[in-house]
This record gives sequence, structure tokens and C-alpha cells, in this order.
Amino acid sequence: MKFCYNQFMSFKHNIQKGRIGEDIAKKYLRKLGYKIIDSNWHYSKNAEIDIIAEDKNTLVFIEVKTRSSLNFGHPFEAINHVKINKIQSAILAYLSISEKKYTSYRFDGIAIIGLKNPTIEHIKNLGQF
Repeated sequence: MKFCYNQFMSFKHNIQKGRIGEDIAKKYLRKLGYKIIDSNWHYSKNAEIDIIAEDKNTLVFIEVKTRSSLNFGHPFEAINHVKINKIQSAILAYLSISEKKYTSYRFDGIAIIGLKNPTIEHIKNLGQF
């Protein structure tokens, strides 16, 4: 495979954009009264939970998708069935090792559109268990 500097820089830019979007999402969640428990929790090489938070007595696992614009589709379009299955596996693993036991939990999605004056969309209960 041939190394392409432009692809590497694009990949690096996407990671930075994703981290900025996650920071925006955390600020948004804190304003709503959520308590951030963890972020970027890795279950495996292919499964990561972006944000883990408490909403009152509910543990919430949040997938954050960030886009600079809608030119390449809506951020939620990137949360497909394959992605949901990987995240659900990670959620079950997290619940099995968590010291605190929760009776209520859910999986949410947050879309960040634009990095300056972003639009934030929040969908609760993306995946059922």
C-alpha cells in the first residue's frame, strides 16, 4: 500500500474535528444537567464509546458524530446498524465491569453540524437492548 500524505492529513483533521465535536457535546450535556463519567472508552480496536454520562439515575452511552457541513450527508447517517452493534457490545462490556450497578441505561446519538456556532441534535434511545 502506498503512503499518501494528503490522506494522512485528512484523517488527522477528521480526528481533531471529532474531538472538538465531542467537547461541544460534553458542554451541551453538562448544561442539561448530565454528569460526564468517562469519554473515549475503548472496548476493542473497533468499538469505542464517545461519552458515558449520568442523566439523573440513568446511565447514558453517547455516540457523537461531527460534520463541518451537510455537504457529505447528515452526521446521523454515519450511525448505521454495524456501528450500533459494535457500540452495543461495548455497552454490555462496560456494564459488566462497572463497579456501580445501574438499573436504567440507554444509548443516545448527538450530531454536531458546524464547528463555529454549531447546530446540536440529540436523539435519545438510538439502540434497544
